[in-house]
Parts: sequence; C-alpha cells; structure tokens
Amino acid sequence: MSRFAQAVAHSNIALAKYWGKADVVRNLPAVPSLSLTLDGMRTTTEVTFSPELLADELLLGASLQQGKPLTRASKLLSEVRGLAGSSLFARVRSHNDFPTASGLASSASGFAALALAATRALGLQLPPARISALARAASASAARSLFGGFVELAAGAESAERVAGPEHWPLVMLVAVTSEAAKDTGSTDGMQHTERTSPYYASWVSDAPRLFAEVKAAVLGRDFARLAPAVEQSALAMHASMLAANPALIYFRPATLSVIETVRALRKGGTPACFTIDAGPHVKVLVEPNSAATLRSALASTAGVLRVLESAPGPDAAVFDGAFGEPSA
Repeated sequence: MSRFAQAVAHSNIALAKYWGKADVVRNLPAVPSLSLTLDGMRTTTEVTFSPELLADELLLGASLQQGKPLTRASKLLSEVRGLAGSSLFARVRSHNDFPTASGLASSASGFAALALAATRALGLQLPPARISALARAASASAARSLFGGFVELAAGAESAERVAGPEHWPLVMLVAVTSEAAKDTGSTDGMQHTERTSPYYASWVSDAPRLFAEVKAAVLGRDFARLAPAVEQSALAMHASMLAANPALIYFRPATLSVIETVRALRKGGTPACFTIDAGPHVKVLVEPNSAATLRSALASTAGVLRVLESAPGPDAAVFDGAFGEPSA
C-alpha cells in the first residue's frame, strides 16, 4: 500500500551567517546563525512511498535527478525509513517557486519540506526538533526552515530553535536576483575549501559568535540601527574568508557590487536598509515596511538586476492536512 504526504517549507536567509562545519560527517555547524524565514519563497514537496518502486526517485521541477542530489535525498529518506521500520522506496516530487541552487537557500526549504513530508507519509508524529534535526543532517540551513519568523541554529546544534515569530518584527526582505543560473560551487564544497585553504577561516569562526549575539539582541529589541551593521559585517566577514581561499571562492557578480552601492547610497540619504549576501550572487536587502517601495524601485533600476523578489517573514513548514508539529488528519 502506498503512503503519501505533501508539505511546504519556506526559504530562509541568514542574518548572522552560517559558514563552516564543526563535524562534516554529522553536518553540524561550526558557528551560530540566525535567519529570517521568507513567506514569498517556498518549496512544495510530495513524497510517495510505494512497494512498486525498486529505488528512490527524485524529480526537481520536471527534471529527474541523479548523482549527488538523489544521494542526499535518499540518505534522508533512509533515516526516516529506519525510524518508521519501513523498507519502501519513495518517489519525491519537489518544486521551488524561486531560482534553484543559486544562493537563495533552495536546499534549506527543499530538505525541510522533504523531512516533513517523508515523516508524515510513513505515519511518524515526531516533535518539531526531531524533524529539524533530520533536515539539518541533509542541509544545515534546512534545520531553520522548519520554523517561521526568526530562527537560530547554535554552533554544533542538532536542531534549530525559534527566536521570535513572524509577527514579532514585520520587516521586508527584498531579493535582487542577479542570475538565474546555478552556482559553480555548492555551499558544502565551498565551506570545506575555505576551511582547508583560507588563512581567514579561523578568524571568521572566532568572531562569528559575537556577530550572532549582536544580531540576536537587535532582533529581540527590534532595533534596526543596531541590526544593520552587524548583518552586513557578518556577510562580508564570511565572504572575506572565501576570497582569501586558494584559489579564491568568488560568488559575487558585477551586479552584486552594484546593488551594494545602491543600498549604501540610499542609506546615506536617510533610507534605513541593510544588505546580506549568501553563497551566491544575489543581494538580499532588509528594510522596514515603509521603505520597501523606495528600495524596490532603486534595486530594479540597478544595472544587472534581473528582477526583485519581495517577502514578509514566513510561517512554519506545514503538511497540507495539518500544521507542523501537529498530527495530520
């Protein structure tokens, strides 16, 4: 008998960055991070466990996946099968409504949705922290996408924790998309390369907890003037460690730097805004709601920006017949 469930999870953007692994085998983060889950960027995933299947299958959009993407998904599915005492293989269909593998945390929302859908399909009613840990084992950032609002993942942590719900601070995240292509170097490979070859990696790991604490205090206090410099320093310090790797790991495009200059010019003119950049070419701009229209127009007119996505703080991941952390019907 086939078992089916469908789940949705939202991308998250780290305000205090995660870069580096304390334990590669267990996929535990080397530094603490704090993210904002985005309502406007989501992954929808269907999982069907069936006795008719001879192996796991993964379809991302309309493309049948092989190699590393399938291996990562199958590893998570095997963990779920072990917990449920099942030997059934699964067909996974997943769709992102935003660019995939380009620095917009598609693996975070993807593996969060997969962990939730797979556990529900096999009838498991696990606590949120356990599902977060399953997702984290596949992609550390995915641990955070199980929760809405502002979320932290401590250094060496198995699962993420909510810092504040989406209603706590209704900021707007604008994403200046500068490329539709997948990035050349994935985050895991990039982290390991940075750790092996960058003389700045140790400094990044040493200072990241201070930046995390500053970001968290600013979020809890809803203090944008305090938040902005800490968010930008966290992003640039992370990228500095990559730029110092051998060979240098450069995710920026010319448009990336153009957007940074746009944000700085607007801030100098009195518009409160700050930028952050993940392992990709896109720039995410955090603003108060009353400044969102001004920023969006300026970003859209910046050379090299293909389009601008806008999002409010997003909700918990959810199955379609019940909320995350609650039994499905």
